[in-house]
Parts: sequence; structure tokens; C-alpha cells
Amino acid sequence: MADKTSRFSTRTGWDIGESSLAAAIRQAKAAGRELVDLTVSNPTVCGFEYGSVLDALADPKAMVYDPDARGIRSAREAVAAYYADHGAEVDPDEVILTTSTSEAYGYLLRVLCNAGDEVLAAQPSYPLFDYLADLEDVTLRAYPLFYDFGWWIDFAELERRITPRTRAILLVHPNNPTGHTTGRVERERLEAICLRHGLALVVDEVFLDYGLEAPVESFARGPHPVLTFVVSGLSKICGLPQMKVAWMAGFGPEAERRQALGRLEIVADTFLSMNAPMQHALPIWLAERGGIQRQILGRVRENLAIVRRSGIEVLAMEAGWSAILRTPSALSAESLISGPGVSVHPGSFYGIGERNRMVISLLGRRDVLMRGLELLRQECESN
Repeated sequence: MADKTSRFSTRTGWDIGESSLAAAIRQAKAAGRELVDLTVSNPTVCGFEYGSVLDALADPKAMVYDPDARGIRSAREAVAAYYADHGAEVDPDEVILTTSTSEAYGYLLRVLCNAGDEVLAAQPSYPLFDYLADLEDVTLRAYPLFYDFGWWIDFAELERRITPRTRAILLVHPNNPTGHTTGRVERERLEAICLRHGLALVVDEVFLDYGLEAPVESFARGPHPVLTFVVSGLSKICGLPQMKVAWMAGFGPEAERRQALGRLEIVADTFLSMNAPMQHALPIWLAERGGIQRQILGRVRENLAIVRRSGIEVLAMEAGWSAILRTPSALSAESLISGPGVSVHPGSFYGIGERNRMVISLLGRRDVLMRGLELLRQECESN
């Protein structure tokens, strides 16, 4: 009898079965148990005040279909102004709008890679790049971040993992979930490696505005000795993941940059996925981003202080809104669901090898966080 799975592409041959953690959560809810969820990272459900954000969608110009493959000029100018606030000079013509950073990555992988080529991405990191690379027939290879009173890039191991088929290095700055930021010295070492091996540098800066102790410098600031793409969007910048607005900006040696942006424009023109109402609203949302960012940063700093006083060790972080906990013994996320009823992300979800690591969000309500941490502390003491 023929194998029915053979009719599907190998690029989507993922394990689509229910994970053990998802099963534990489903069973707990089916039994009517109340779970203390420490993983909520959607800002729209965390009690923040958004004001009149929907008013920006009422612009009558959105009723006119006048497509531009890179995005309407006023929207790209608003993105350029955002980077000007970060001390970076960005030409609006170097910006291409997309509906998500995932779409931006898809465009970049199509332009930079042939099928079977490779890109390097840091680990730990959010488990998104694996699927995006699979969909473009690109091989993802990890390079490690290591922890030593803070997070650092293992440059020696990164360079060892470069092969003749490597086309780009992906960097999340600040990293999720480690909160690691790539300072000027690390940046220059990355650029030197890219220059030596002829690689592009792709930098995800969605958490750029959430430095906890000091502002984070954008890779949009020059100089740019290698072909560089900075990716970001409103999901984090304005706490608006539902609006599906993102972009990429290209930098680097002029000939390479022009060639890359020209090819990306054709890819974007093929899909024309960015809708007019969001593009017209983008300048307003970016101009008003300070209100939601102050609320989020205030919540994250307050919650981080609570975690640090809880008796559970939290690893050092510089930015973002996730925290990595180190417990005295390995506690599985499934046992925390079936036992005290606390939902966390296991470190393995992000590629963290140590078994006594778990990741929590710092966006949730203070009372929920305190209750969850107390249950975790009791569980640690009983183990």
C-alpha cells in the first residue's frame, strides 16, 4: 500500500503530534484545574492602556489602491524617523515593508540562499528560524551563546560552523529569551567574520526599545562594512502584534546593497501583502509608541525585581521581557503543570541544554507572577 505521506513535501515533514507539555496543559484544563500561567507574552492581554490606537485606521486615503512594492512613501519615512530617534540615518528607499518579521525573513532567505544553502543562528533563541528555513529549503545551523555572569557569543565555535554553503549569520539583538545585547566590540567581530567569509548579516531588533539598564544601539547605525539587513516591526515596538506590520532595512557596500534591495523589491512586488490601512496608520503608531513602551518597561522592571527577590536564581539579562530561571534541581514543565499547576516554558524550548533552566515572561500581572514564583519556590524546596 502506498505511503500517503509521500504526497507531501519533505520541507514540511515536521512532527505535528501534540507535545507532552501541550498534553499536560490540555489535561489539566479538562480536569478543571486553574493554572498559574507565567508564559503570557502577548501585550494586548496584559492590561496595558492603548488609548485611541484604532483611530489611526480611519484615514480615508486607505480606500485608494495605489500599491508600492516597498511600501507607501509616508510609511517608509516614518520607519526612517524611528531610526533617526536611535541615532541612525536611514534612507526611506532602503526600507521594505512586510506584514511580519517572518515574512521579511522569508524574502531575505529567498534572495540570499539557494536550496541547500545554510544560515547560522544563535542558540538559545526563539524556535522560529527552524521552520522558516525549512520552508525555503535552507539549512539552519546553530552557533552558541554561553553564560558567564552574562551572555556572550562563542565566536570561535561560530566560525568553526561556517561551511562553503553558509550565506548569512542571523542575530537577534536583543536576544530572546536571554536578553543578550550585542555591543560594539561583538558587532565588529561579527562583521569581520562576515567580511572574511563573504556572508550577509541579518539582525532582528524587535526588542531594541526594551533595554532595562541602558539604551540599546541599533545596527542601523553605521558604518556597515558588510551587507546588513535590520528587521523589526510593531509587534514589540508598539505592543501591537495583531496589526501585522514589520519591515527590513538594507545597508552595506553600495553595489551589493542596491542589488539586494532590487531583488527584494521584486519579491515584495510578487506578493504585495502589505495592506493600505496599516501603512497609513504606521506613522501615527510609531509617533505614539512612547506610551505603551513606558508601560511595558515599567512592568518588566518591576516584575524582574520581584523575581530577583523570590529566592529563585534569575540569569543576568540586559533587555527584553523574558527571564531565564536556574533552579537547584531539574523540574520538568510537565511536572509543574501536574503538580503545583504552574505553566512555564522549559529551557529546551529555546535550545538551552541545561535541564534546570526555565523561561518565564515578565509581562504578566504582578499578583500572578508572585503566586507562581511562590509555588515554584516551594516545589524547588521539596525536590
